[in-house]
Amino acid sequence: MAESAERPLGVSILAILAGILAVINVIITLRFLGFFPWLGQLDIRIFNLWYALLYGLLAYIWFWVAQMLWRVDRQGWIFLLIITVFTLLTSFITMLTGGAWYDNNITVLLNVLILIYIMLPGVRRAFGTD
Repeated sequence: MAESAERPLGVSILAILAGILAVINVIITLRFLGFFPWLGQLDIRIFNLWYALLYGLLAYIWFWVAQMLWRVDRQGWIFLLIITVFTLLTSFITMLTGGAWYDNNITVLLNVLILIYIMLPGVRRAFGTD
């Protein structure tokens, strides 16, 4: 299923959501590097290279997943499942180690919605994973 005419609307929405999550992770990466101190409650004195590298890697992966979903690649669905759970765990760990709900709320909500949506039978059928 490589042609866009065969891509269901829901899969296109998933690809767009993955792209949005990639952009969000780029912003989070820049915030952990000390940029954008006016966005949210993350203090400018919190410079954490480990979190910046982690979220930078997540941003790259989200861009890659968005591209795979856009092409309706079966491996993209499987990797979306894995990266969604990983991102939820990362957000949870960030909140446990001093991050606020305010810093993670959009990411957590989008990932939970994606996780629920990709398990629906129609989406699984579109990727051939049912």
